[in-house]
Amino acid sequence: MKIATSVFQGSCPDLASCPKSVLPEFALIGRSNVGKSSLVNMLTRSEGLAKVSQIPGKTQLINFFTINGAWNLVDLPGYGFAKVGKAERGGFSTMVADYLQNRSSLVGTFVLIDARLSPQALDLEFLRWMVGCGLAFILVFTKTDSLSKTAVQKNIGVFLSAMGGITEEPPAYVLSSAKEGVGRREILALIDSALSEIGGS
Repeated sequence: MKIATSVFQGSCPDLASCPKSVLPEFALIGRSNVGKSSLVNMLTRSEGLAKVSQIPGKTQLINFFTINGAWNLVDLPGYGFAKVGKAERGGFSTMVADYLQNRSSLVGTFVLIDARLSPQALDLEFLRWMVGCGLAFILVFTKTDSLSKTAVQKNIGVFLSAMGGITEEPPAYVLSSAKEGVGRREILALIDSALSEIGGS
């Protein structure tokens, strides 16, 4: 897939405020500071399209980016904010749950996992919720450039083993590095395939 145009459409505080778009949507979700904004910029090759911050929890709204005028890439707030109160954190959880469960134009969800870390309780808790709701997803292991290939594969193996307690079928996954552009072709190919299925249905 070639991306010719990528336009930031706006940010919304909840599902009710989201644009009534007929375009298919693909969402990015993950723990705070996992690299969602960096992935948006890498996929679109538009540095600065999504604001990247070193402060966990900076993305607190649902951000919409229209790609090629044909589909939306949606950057959802991260779960597990370090700098906000419990009341606000609960609000973000409701926002994300409402979008993922009730957004009719949502076609696919990419759950980002930091490849540098051992399985995190927040990630597993969120994925358990996704499976419990019957929501499909693809894992994207980010920041793979920070470790050796052996270390990355070891961490992924441990994570997939932990996922065995959540789902019987091993989840599909992609390796990604926003810094090196790793995973861009694979993620866009998955989106392209999903769009083709919609067009053929």
